[in-house]
Amino acid sequence: MTAAIQSVDWAVVAPPVIAAATALAVLVTDLFLPAARKRLLGPLAAAGLLLAALALLPLRHGDRVTFCAADGGCSYAADRFAVTVQLIVLGGALLAVLLSLPETDPRRHAGRELPGGEYWFLLLSSVTGALLLPASRDLATLVIALEVTTLPTYALVGLRRNGDAGEAALKYFLSSVTATAIGLLGISFVYAGTGSLSFAAIADGLPAADPRLATLTEAGVALTLVGFLFKTAAVPFHFWVPETYLGAPLPVAAYLSVVAKTAGLAGLSVLTTRAFPAEGDLWGPLLAVLAGLTMTAGNAAAVRTDPAAPGGAVRLLAWSSVAQAGYLLVPLAAAAHGDPDAATGTLIAYALMYAAVNLGAFAVAAYIGRSRPAQRLADYRGLWTRRPLAALALAFFLLCLAGLPPGVAGLFAKVAVLRSAVDGGLGVLAVVTAVNVAAGLYYYLRWTAYLFRPEPDGAPDTGRPGAALTTAAGLAAAAALAFSGAPQLILGFTAASFL
Repeated sequence: MTAAIQSVDWAVVAPPVIAAATALAVLVTDLFLPAARKRLLGPLAAAGLLLAALALLPLRHGDRVTFCAADGGCSYAADRFAVTVQLIVLGGALLAVLLSLPETDPRRHAGRELPGGEYWFLLLSSVTGALLLPASRDLATLVIALEVTTLPTYALVGLRRNGDAGEAALKYFLSSVTATAIGLLGISFVYAGTGSLSFAAIADGLPAADPRLATLTEAGVALTLVGFLFKTAAVPFHFWVPETYLGAPLPVAAYLSVVAKTAGLAGLSVLTTRAFPAEGDLWGPLLAVLAGLTMTAGNAAAVRTDPAAPGGAVRLLAWSSVAQAGYLLVPLAAAAHGDPDAATGTLIAYALMYAAVNLGAFAVAAYIGRSRPAQRLADYRGLWTRRPLAALALAFFLLCLAGLPPGVAGLFAKVAVLRSAVDGGLGVLAVVTAVNVAAGLYYYLRWTAYLFRPEPDGAPDTGRPGAALTTAAGLAAAAALAFSGAPQLILGFTAASFL
């Protein structure tokens, strides 16, 4: 019988509590605001996220726990890993809010805007789950956090009332529910073998489990990881990504590509390094194979993107996010036989770089989409002559993703990933990663070249970026420039945070 909870430190859980309270405040406020003033809900959501970020300051030194039972086991820990991931989540969510402001403004999309109250409530609810997930220290809390993160995103994908959005939401929902069911089956197997849901107890119990249950527990470990591999868009759980990104509102696609992916990676990290460290011989090779397959599948599909096809730019970003998920899985695979703390630091460093530059690319895409909603890659041709600052920003983001100068942040992040593979004894995976990095240069440089080619005849670019999109792109560019200017500080900070 589980011991009763005897301690709750509300300062430790302040970030997710503030996000949840803001979600409820937005929903209630929406009931009383006239239609002309509903645009104020967006700034309210942003203020809540900023307040939640400020609540991380007292936790910056880490190693604080709460929701602890009499036997000493705790369900929530605000250690350095959790706080760093929460910072990425809140930063990514704040940029997603800025991208969403024009989409919910009735002055710009009269009759076609996203419903503000519902949209902000769903977004903040998902952020609440993403904040809970890296701090979870038992399987029950982890699953609840995962579902709180995921369930609102089904509605967010289908919130814009058109055929593509409904189909995308349905595919996303069905595939996600299947992955969650498999994950829950795995958790039941792990519980049968260890008799506990606590990560610490599972880590101690797996090596001492009844040998007759060895096959059951090993199957449970593998199946439990499935639900989180889906959220990271790892092969073979990646097929939902392009259709979902194309059907969803662009800010929602940006949110899924960064915040939801970061939450899934955080779940994989806490499971593998805290609950299943004794099973590294099982999940290490599994993650290594999936990392190689994921980056290869994403790059191969991105290379085949048709520049003239509608939605080509969003589709390329979708396949790029799949490839980037493969790179992000490399440090986790290396943690099985290398230094798990160093591998976790590399993972967080890469996630920081990816979050900034990917959201920046989505911000520029949102701006282009205001005057050329087809989102063809060919629509970006001649952007340098129309909007030189937007072209320079997008070129910088793409070069960071490619790992080429002046995108030094991306270069250092990829070198760190390769080094983690080598240090973990994964020489073959390091070679596969290097080949895929070279293959990715093709489509990133192709898109970059379009920006500086002569502009074709066509409709002039009459759109204006607006303050929200300009701020989002500017913040992302500032972060990417800071990471490129001092990448050793970022890598050193994230590595030192877990030693």
